[in-house]
Amino acid sequence: MRPTSPSLPDRTRRATDTLALLAFCGFLFFAGIQLLGLVGADEPRYAQVAREMLARHDWVTPVLYGQPWLEKPPLYYWCAMLAYKATGGVSDTAARIPSAVISCLLVIFVFVWARKFRRGMQLDAALITASAAMVIGFGRSASTDLPLAVTFSIAMLCWYGWHAGGGRHLLLGFYFSLALATLAKGPVAVFLAAVIVCAFAALRRDGKLLVRTLWPPGIVLYLVVAAPWFIAVQRANPEFFHVFFVQHNLARFTSNLYHHPQPFWFFLPVALAALVPWTVFAVAAGVDAVRDWRFSAEQPAGEEDLRLYLALWLLVPIIFFSISRSKLPGYILPAIPAATVLLADSISRREEEGAKPAAWMILLHALLCGAMLAAAFIVPFKLLKVAMPKSVIAVAAALAIITIAMLWFTLENQGYRILRFATLVPVVIAFALTLKGTLPAINVLQSERPVEAALEQTELGRIPDIAAYDVPSWVEFGLAFYRNHRVVSYANQEIPAGAHIVVAAEGSQRELEYLLPGRKVLRFGGFPWQHLDFYYVTKANSGN
Repeated sequence: MRPTSPSLPDRTRRATDTLALLAFCGFLFFAGIQLLGLVGADEPRYAQVAREMLARHDWVTPVLYGQPWLEKPPLYYWCAMLAYKATGGVSDTAARIPSAVISCLLVIFVFVWARKFRRGMQLDAALITASAAMVIGFGRSASTDLPLAVTFSIAMLCWYGWHAGGGRHLLLGFYFSLALATLAKGPVAVFLAAVIVCAFAALRRDGKLLVRTLWPPGIVLYLVVAAPWFIAVQRANPEFFHVFFVQHNLARFTSNLYHHPQPFWFFLPVALAALVPWTVFAVAAGVDAVRDWRFSAEQPAGEEDLRLYLALWLLVPIIFFSISRSKLPGYILPAIPAATVLLADSISRREEEGAKPAAWMILLHALLCGAMLAAAFIVPFKLLKVAMPKSVIAVAAALAIITIAMLWFTLENQGYRILRFATLVPVVIAFALTLKGTLPAINVLQSERPVEAALEQTELGRIPDIAAYDVPSWVEFGLAFYRNHRVVSYANQEIPAGAHIVVAAEGSQRELEYLLPGRKVLRFGGFPWQHLDFYYVTKANSGN
């Protein structure tokens, strides 16, 4: 008997869902990716490590300025090396392609997973995940946080799929993805997964679940994928164990060695901002899941315990990193897909029940979306510290009011079934405005790409030796990437004996002359947007 082919409505929906995924992923992760140069200290540093590994044809030891750089595992570096090869050379755009591609992989996997295990919510789950603020931001960055978050999230979805009866191949997927997550950022992935699974088993009073999870073929697969690099890098660099495990994992968690102190509650506002524009409904879904955990824990394994699992996956990373002495926003990125899938599940359940959102939820959601659109207009002017024309203020206010009114009336009348579409409209508009205004402003204020371009326009700026004085660390690392040459720091007493350029804070000439007795210090330009001056310093014991 021939298998029944999909009905026309099913085929049509599948086609429209696929187009929606491709369109949103292409827009949110790739559109205008070239508009913003690398920012911060980490992006140019990671991109430079990949460049030097590629130049050395070394896929084992991460290297920065010719020296081993053993802070992070190699998954991002490997991906960036492949991107450099695929695009025909090193560039900041190529350095960001791995995160954009991996973000698309996450969105597609969420869609496929939800279609199998929670059919009906798949498009909501995928597009809500794609449009969460933190996913968009890190999905367009050259960082190790996004590869960790994506591989960890795929691992956790695979585990639940196996638990829900999806077959042993999903348990293999769990171990395989967890191995990749370990190669992305280290043992934290295994620790978080273990805590989440153990907590879930404990709340369900199912100790045998842990025994079944510790499946020998899966453990072997994990070791086959993850262990070879750790063994190879340790053999090539005997200091690796101490540098990576002791300094950059244990010490980073237990001390303020790397100067990222924040209060215990730091990740609460970070998580709320990370989920914009879905924050209001995501928080409500999380509260419902925690409130109903007793009911969920007492049910047989199935879709009812999905909320408990997702709530644990959301809470464990936030609580764990809140205890850490060192805190950065990207640390909780692995928890965000749990919140977006939990929200999609909540929307699906509410639709099935015929429920409508509470008036206060609709109002807060509408206000948040309206504020998001207004901010997309206003932020570039605030960043550049230029006066806003009254017309801009009027347009921003009008757009915010229209957005609030539209969301109020559509959600009040149509309820949850229109939530995704009604919210994605302001997301698209806000992101388009961000591409047009905010990213160019950030490029001028935070990226060293325009600084390097300003240097290249001067004859003295082409001198290869360059130093930094009294500037943020991202200036050093950014210029080093764009010049492909290490930038030494006067703060570390790395003062070149030969003639060189100094990029310094505005008005530093007298301080430099004091630090460099007998040497001429000549200002030959600057970059006022970042309050930088360019100086030419003659070689030691020379008047030239």
